[in-house]
Amino acid sequence: MAAVSEPVDLGAPWRAARPEPPPTRFHRVHGANIRVDPSGTRATRVESFAHGLCFSREPLAPGQVFLVEIEEKELGWCGHLRLGLTALDPATLAAVPEFSLPDLVSLGHTWVFAITRHHNRVPREDGPEAEAAVPSRPPALLVEPYLCIEQFRIPRDRLVGRSRPGLYSHLLDQLYELNVLPPTARRSRLGVLFCPRPDGTADMHIVINGEDMGPSARGLPAAQPLYAVVDVFASTKSVRLVQLEYGLPSLQTLCRLVIQRSVVHRLAIDGLHLPKGLKDFCKYDT
Repeated sequence: MAAVSEPVDLGAPWRAARPEPPPTRFHRVHGANIRVDPSGTRATRVESFAHGLCFSREPLAPGQVFLVEIEEKELGWCGHLRLGLTALDPATLAAVPEFSLPDLVSLGHTWVFAITRHHNRVPREDGPEAEAAVPSRPPALLVEPYLCIEQFRIPRDRLVGRSRPGLYSHLLDQLYELNVLPPTARRSRLGVLFCPRPDGTADMHIVINGEDMGPSARGLPAAQPLYAVVDVFASTKSVRLVQLEYGLPSLQTLCRLVIQRSVVHRLAIDGLHLPKGLKDFCKYDT
């Protein structure tokens, strides 16, 4: 416990605070096989393997992560979730394309990638030595509670997928945190954001379970509205949006992390002398 009581270095280059963006929601325009729940936070493909395109309801703010968790998988299909950004306003589409790749991308001003861990990163401008310096595994949440992407700093807690509370949840949670599970595993969390650059363009980043995969595309038009694209394709059947806090981690969040690290597994939280509401907050992550 003493190790986690040390003050966290916030780092001078990073912004201490920025305006909180509005909650993310799915757009009313989507693929023919998609059903969005009344809250606008869950999208499910109800048949076939295609016509699963979804968009963010509003353009993303710089540094805002459009984060989804894979809720359901469907056996029998080849392929997985696809993720990216588009400068096309979904409301102006004559028809929603069947696929993000290649159909939506062929319309132009769209950058979408099939989710993999290794093949979405474009080369860094400062050479292969800098690329080799990128850590292969994210640090523990209590060691560094932020994910730093270019000029933005994002609390890491909710970026990482978590298993359902159970006897082996402490082992499964470590697999999500270390990002050793397949990136499209059930309950993995995948996000997309853009970071403006001084020349007026932007880099697109994809985040997998709290790990920045590096710039997936460069040269995006930062001055234009950019909408998130989620293609609920093939073996990915249902996703839900996860909301993030962009300020300093709350005391409640930090206390939850300490409690979770102090028990063998999350079911053991039931044995602690804590109010039921706090126990539920520590066991479940929504």
